[in-house]
Amino acid sequence: MARVLIIAGSLLLLTGLLLAWAPWLFSWFGRLPGDIRIERDNGVFFFPITSMLVVSIVLSVVLGLFFRR
Repeated sequence: MARVLIIAGSLLLLTGLLLAWAPWLFSWFGRLPGDIRIERDNGVFFFPITSMLVVSIVLSVVLGLFFRR
């Protein structure tokens, strides 16, 4: 369990650093076809369906390869 927490924390730290120093790497997130964005006078509704599917597939493949026995 400790190993998984260390890896997850390291990945979160790396993602945070990338967002701070290279925000253009994540400029695609929320702008893919299928992402829902509704803007009104009193607020914005944002639901990135397609972006979350892409992130889920990539994480599943990476974790599947990483934890393969």
